[in-house]
Amino acid sequence: MAKVTASAERTIDAPADKVRALVADYAETRPKILTEHYRDYEVVDGGTGAGTKAKWKLQATSKRVRDVAASVSEPEAGTLVETDANSSMVTTWTVRPAGERSVVRIETTWQGAGGIGGFFEKTFAPGGLRRIYDGVLGKLAELA
Repeated sequence: MAKVTASAERTIDAPADKVRALVADYAETRPKILTEHYRDYEVVDGGTGAGTKAKWKLQATSKRVRDVAASVSEPEAGTLVETDANSSMVTTWTVRPAGERSVVRIETTWQGAGGIGGFFEKTFAPGGLRRIYDGVLGKLAELA
């Protein structure tokens, strides 16, 4: 099994503190910025930042649906880590100041399959997830 990584990054015309607050708001903001690839989104516990637990279905392709049960931690200011209880998937949201603007990065890693299936997963999954994240970051930019 090989580690697979997918990421997307965007500069947003809003201060880092504001964007960090939006990204950490799993109850109100997160449902507004998720694309059609996310279904059945629900906050199970908490709702803001570290300690939040949420679940959803991620429809990466027409045939690939992943049930995510995420627990959120905040190892440092401006970084939220969503660890999936159902898989090896870990998604990290990082918000950095860039003058009066912010740079937001979403990066997901997981242990991919072995063999030929793993080759195709490592080759094609990052691009598909990057497109999904570009849509999420676009909605975040509009909201900010």
